[in-house]
Amino acid sequence: MTESEFLNIVLPFKDKVFRLAKRLLVSNEEAEDATQEILLKLWNKKELIQDYKNVEAFSMTMTKNFCLDKLKSKHAQNLKIVHSNYQDNNASLQKQVELNDSLNWVSKIMEELPEQQKIIIQLRDIEQYDFNEISEMLDMNETAIRVALSRGRKTIREKLTKTHSYGIR
Repeated sequence: MTESEFLNIVLPFKDKVFRLAKRLLVSNEEAEDATQEILLKLWNKKELIQDYKNVEAFSMTMTKNFCLDKLKSKHAQNLKIVHSNYQDNNASLQKQVELNDSLNWVSKIMEELPEQQKIIIQLRDIEQYDFNEISEMLDMNETAIRVALSRGRKTIREKLTKTHSYGIR
């Protein structure tokens, strides 16, 4: 496989790998390192890549496993989840402040979710993967994914509602 063939296969989902890594790790730097590591691993397996029916799902699984291993390592004390993919340039200043506040609350709430729910919410709600793709990536059945997604969303919704209605009777 030539370099250009490899890039044609990998580049379309490189940003998704980065966003998943960023969701699971602390910062842009950690996510960039993880993305680079995953791309290097894919490059080293470039001759085998053609045999995979879904290279994107394979790379997302590699990313998830790599990041979870990194979180389990001794570097984990300094890591936290951050999500700042969304920006609306047309919103008023007040709307932007409210939106940033809500995104910050969602990020804080997501930090408290179990790892599996964090990953599933990232893959489904942010990366927009189908349930069958997530099932393949996480080696879980679709029903378990739907249940975990529902529980994660419910937890976020309840805590966000509680936060926003604080002091209101």
